[in-house]
Amino acid sequence: MAAAFLAGGINSVAGGGTLITFPALLALGVPPIAANATSTVAIWPGSIGSAWGFRRELRSVRRGIFLLIIPTLLGGTCGALLLRMTPAAVFAHLVPFLILLATVLFTVQAPVQRHIQRALGTASVPNGSRHTAAWRAGAFSVQFAVGVYGGYFGAGMSIMLLTVLAFLGMDDILQMNGVSSLLSLCANGVASLVFASAHMVVWSYVGAMMGAALFGGWAAAGVARRVGKRMVRHFVIVVGFTIAALLFVKMF
Repeated sequence: MAAAFLAGGINSVAGGGTLITFPALLALGVPPIAANATSTVAIWPGSIGSAWGFRRELRSVRRGIFLLIIPTLLGGTCGALLLRMTPAAVFAHLVPFLILLATVLFTVQAPVQRHIQRALGTASVPNGSRHTAAWRAGAFSVQFAVGVYGGYFGAGMSIMLLTVLAFLGMDDILQMNGVSSLLSLCANGVASLVFASAHMVVWSYVGAMMGAALFGGWAAAGVARRVGKRMVRHFVIVVGFTIAALLFVKMF
């Protein structure tokens, strides 16, 4: 519960809460695949609040952007099914690499987002309506791949989504954050349905984690903001790299 509470507060100001809840479940003895599925289901409701918070920006987004929901849902479903089919021993060996990848993505998220903002402020972004059908098909394919990652593991997916949206011609960072939140909600939501129907979730942890994450998003956010977003990000990065290192040592 403490990890979920902390994750809720972290997600509200910096993102990356999964890097707290997933290792916490591993430490409690939950098998890696079940820990991943349980963490996804338990933290997912927090995405609703994030998407709702950007509802004003979402209303002004080009309608065509919402077509990305289709490859996101398909990718999220495929990623969740892929996790279900992955042998437990194989996933256990993948966990250190996945946590390392997610931590690296989280680490570069802020500078990449600043770079995107500067680029959008100084460059002429092509109008999405002028892209060829082949270009759009390529964008849908990339988004499908992002959805697969989201359904399979998901931590660090937001930086992938922001990059895709930048290449699609979006030029408002708040709109991009709103769409990113909505697409994350879709990928994690459909993955949660697959995990629940496949009996991959340890439900005894979900209720408490959901409540703690929601309360943490409301209560701990104030503390996190006083500490500072940069300090919160540094904390998550240190935790992520430390856990990845410990798991690598344990594996070898």
